[in-house]
Amino acid sequence: MKEQFGSLVALRSPAHITLVPPLWMEEAFEEKLKNALTSFSGQQNKFEITLKNFATFKPKVIYAAVLPSQPLQLIHSRLQEFLKQSNLFPIKPDDRPFHPHISIAARDLHKKAFYEAWEIFRNKRYEASWLVNSISILRHNQKNWDVIFTSQFPGV
Repeated sequence: MKEQFGSLVALRSPAHITLVPPLWMEEAFEEKLKNALTSFSGQQNKFEITLKNFATFKPKVIYAAVLPSQPLQLIHSRLQEFLKQSNLFPIKPDDRPFHPHISIAARDLHKKAFYEAWEIFRNKRYEASWLVNSISILRHNQKNWDVIFTSQFPGV
């Protein structure tokens, strides 16, 4: 995507599935967030994620599609509720439905390049799966997103 279509944004973060949309918070709360995430993660079970082929949010985003998964839906809703109940973090309700995906080209993909790239990716076959065993916190450093903390799941 970078070399052929000039799209860099998706490369500025590790591959991930967003459970809580980006938010701004005081750095003083970072340790509290890590502690909260550790507490939450300690109650979770490992589960499998499967990607299958590609899809889009027209006309800017091409992504690897995550197959629907009840464990992923549950962890998303549980984490949202857990963080809201803590009343420590500025979590705002997201009006959009949860649509898990892994972006490979994002908002810097120009409209013409989007349609050219989509012609390539629409027929590509891709499948991958892995065991989810942790949740991470990413922080933006004015250029990229860095993983600053990862909390493991103890579950089976």
